[in-house]
Amino acid sequence: MGLGVLEDRKLEHVPGTAPLNELGREDQNISGIDSGLLKHDASGQIVLVPQPSDSPNDPYNWPRMKKELFTLTFAYGCGCVGAVGPLLGAAFVPLAEEWNVSLTNFITGAQGGVIAAIAIGSLLFNALAVKYGKRPVYLITSVGLAVTCFWAAEARSFNSFVAARVIQGLCMAPMEALIPASIADIWFVHERGYRTAVFNLGVLGGINLATPIAGAIMEASNWRVVMHAMGGAFVLQLILTFFFMPETAYHRTGVLNIDTGKTNVETEKSVAADHLETPSEKGATATPLPADSTASEPKMSFAQEMRPWSGYVHHVSLISTMVRPFFLLASPAVAWATLLFTTCISWLVGISITLSQIFSAPPYNFSVRSVGATNLSSFVASVIGTMIAGPLIDGIVKRMSKRNKGIFEPEFRLPIMVTYLLFTATGFFGWGQAAYKQDPWPIPVVVCMGLINLGVQLGTTGVVAYVVDCHREQAGEAFAAMNFIKNMFAFGMTFYINNWIAVQGVRDCFFTIGGITIFCTLTTIPMYIYGKRSRSFVARHNIAKRAL
Repeated sequence: MGLGVLEDRKLEHVPGTAPLNELGREDQNISGIDSGLLKHDASGQIVLVPQPSDSPNDPYNWPRMKKELFTLTFAYGCGCVGAVGPLLGAAFVPLAEEWNVSLTNFITGAQGGVIAAIAIGSLLFNALAVKYGKRPVYLITSVGLAVTCFWAAEARSFNSFVAARVIQGLCMAPMEALIPASIADIWFVHERGYRTAVFNLGVLGGINLATPIAGAIMEASNWRVVMHAMGGAFVLQLILTFFFMPETAYHRTGVLNIDTGKTNVETEKSVAADHLETPSEKGATATPLPADSTASEPKMSFAQEMRPWSGYVHHVSLISTMVRPFFLLASPAVAWATLLFTTCISWLVGISITLSQIFSAPPYNFSVRSVGATNLSSFVASVIGTMIAGPLIDGIVKRMSKRNKGIFEPEFRLPIMVTYLLFTATGFFGWGQAAYKQDPWPIPVVVCMGLINLGVQLGTTGVVAYVVDCHREQAGEAFAAMNFIKNMFAFGMTFYINNWIAVQGVRDCFFTIGGITIFCTLTTIPMYIYGKRSRSFVARHNIAKRAL
C-alpha cells in the first residue's frame, strides 16, 4: 500500500503509475528500466513523465518561453470564452423586458442555448481535433466566436439573438474540452498542476469578471456595445492563437513509456500499430517516424508551424469518434471526475443566473452595474485559488512521490479535495442563510461567494489534473464526455433554478446544493483508496482503447 493507495495484484505496471523521483528507492531499476536511461529535469532530481523523445519538434522539448506563451494564450482565450456565458447576466431582467419574453424563457434561450451548444460542441470539436488536429479547431472557433459576437450585437429579433448565442456556444467548446489535452501535450506531470490552475482561472476569471465589466458598460451605454467589445476581444484571441498556439499533438518514437502501461520501449512496429489505434495522440504527419530517427528529425521552421492546417487527415468516422468518448465513463476515474466536475461548475452557473433575480429585488435593489460588481469577490478568490492550487498540488505530488519511494500515483492529486469540501460547502450554506436573512450584501457577496469560488478553483484543478494523469492519451475524449454531461446538466438547471428559488426559497435551495456537494466530495475517499485498482481494471478490459 502506497500512502493509503491500495496496490494492484493483477498488473505489473498500472497505467498512470510512474517514477517521479529516484531518491529513497532501494532498487536501482524502475519497472525493469535502467535508471540511467531515464531523462530528468534540469535539477536532475525529478524523472520526466512522460519521457520526451529526442526530436526538436516534440512539444515536451519546446523552449520554456514557447510553452509559457502557449499557456498565456489559452488562459486569455479561456477567459474570453468564460465571459461569453454570463456576459449579460447583470441585465437579464431588463433584457427580458426589452425582448418582451418571460425571464425563464429569456434565460432558457439566451443562456440555456449556449450551455446546450457547448455540450454538443465538446463532442463535435473533439472529433474534428482527432481527425484534423487541434490547431485548425482552435483557429476556426476563434473566428466563429468573433463573428457571432458581432452578429448578436446587431440582432433585431430575439430569435436571431438566440441563434447567434447558440453558435457561440458551439465555438466555445474547444477552450473547455481540448485545453486539458493540450496541457498534457506539452507539460510534464510535475508541471501540470499550475497550468491546470491557470486554465481554471481563465474560465472562472472570465465568468467572474464578465458581469462587473459588462454591467458598468451597459449602465453607461447599452448591451450591444458590450457584445461588440466582446467581438473585438475574440479578434485579439484569434491573432494570439495564430502566432502562439501551434499544433501540440505529436507522436513520439523510441521513447520509454513509463506511465501508460505499454511496452517500455516502443519499436517501429508497435509505433505503426499504435498510430492506427490512437489518432488523438498523433502529430501532423500521416506516416510515423522510424523509431531511431527523431534525433535527426529537422526542426520545423516558424512558417511551417504557423500553417493553419498541416494537411493531416485521419480516416476515421466523425460520428463514431463523437460517440466513443462515452466509453470512458466506464472508467471509475472519469465517472468520479464527471460527478465532481458537473456539480461544482453547474452550481456556479446556478448562482450566475440567479444574481439578477436576488439582488435586483428588495431589500438590495441593486442597479445593473451593482449586480455585475458582485462577481468581483469571486474573481479575487479565483486568483488566490490559482496562486495556491498550482504550487500546492504539484508540491503535494512531489512530496508524496518521494515518500512513496519515488513512485508517483495519480491519486496523489486528490488530497486537495479536502479544501473543496470545506470552502465550497461552507460557502453554499452561508450563501443560502445570508440571502434568506437578507444580511448586508458583503456577507453573501464577499464572504460566501469568495469561499465558493476559492473551493471550486482548488477542487476543479485537482479533478482535471487527476483525469489527465490517469488517461493522458485519452484526455481529449475524457473531457469531451465530461463537458457534454456537465453542460447538459447545467442546461437543464436553467429551466428550474429560478422557479426553485421562487417556490422553495433561496435558503432551502442552497442548503440542498451544499448537502449534495458534501456527498459528492466524500466519494473522493474510495476513489483515492481504490484508484490504482480501478486504473488496472480499465487497462485489463481495454476500456480506454474503445474511446479511441
